[in-house]
Amino acid sequence: MSMRILILHGPNLNLLGQREPEVYGRQTLADINATIVQLAEELHVAVDFFQSNHEGDLIDRIHAAVSDGFAGIVINPGGLTHTSVALRDAIAAVGLPVVEAHLSNIHAREPFRQHSYVAGVVVAQISGFGAMSYLLALRGLTARLS
Repeated sequence: MSMRILILHGPNLNLLGQREPEVYGRQTLADINATIVQLAEELHVAVDFFQSNHEGDLIDRIHAAVSDGFAGIVINPGGLTHTSVALRDAIAAVGLPVVEAHLSNIHAREPFRQHSYVAGVVVAQISGFGAMSYLLALRGLTARLS
């Protein structure tokens, strides 16, 4: 397992399973991470996880990704998707391939959720498949890097 992928979870994703389950599902973040680990083993890649409710912590983790040896990033920016130019700039700055993943279909939600600041600097965006969005993102990113 030489290739390493960073999985970033943004604000409020620590509340999965209890936060608006009709929108985000009943799986917890730990459940989702466990399914990602299973797929990573199948794909022969290593994954590291980081969740934060703080924009600066996510940006710092993105900045460190290159020196930490990550080949790419899967990110669910949560609500920062729709508000954070700084997160977008951090993704653009590091030059790693990044796939944006969302549990819900952001384009079918409230108008303010339909715009993603990070979409323009990622290699792909996957949304609307629930927890499977992360798995599709990991598969796609791994294929792109292979």
